[in-house]
Amino acid sequence: MGKIVVVDAVRSAVGRAKKGSLANRRPDELAGEVVRGLMARNPQVDPTTVEDLVLGCAFPEGEQGMNVARMVGRLGGLPEESSGMTINRFCSSGLQAIALAAGSVKAGFDDVVVAGGMESMTMVPMTGNKPSASPEVMEKYPET
Repeated sequence: MGKIVVVDAVRSAVGRAKKGSLANRRPDELAGEVVRGLMARNPQVDPTTVEDLVLGCAFPEGEQGMNVARMVGRLGGLPEESSGMTINRFCSSGLQAIALAAGSVKAGFDDVVVAGGMESMTMVPMTGNKPSASPEVMEKYPET
């Protein structure tokens, strides 16, 4: 079993949704800057050893869709060989991403994983760009 070590924790700047200085900034590019900054702060970690980038995203669509973790890895300077996985657990997506990454290291599947969460509340609104829940589910389980 692998030993889990948290090397560093970083985050992006924050701004007001819809009006702030980051409102028109693409979330994939902003997250890419965070990954690039993380790697620059930790030169002892060779980017070629990063096996996976796991990102949680509550609404993985639009500018934060298309397996955004893979896109962020490339924008963040990780090599093509580094995988990317985007997961959705709504509000706990980032925490779930970190837990999955830790579990992967603990189980011996990976040695070096970058994990976290990302979201743009400006680019992708709270319900998503095109909410379309199943009418049957909504009828049977209106509290869902």
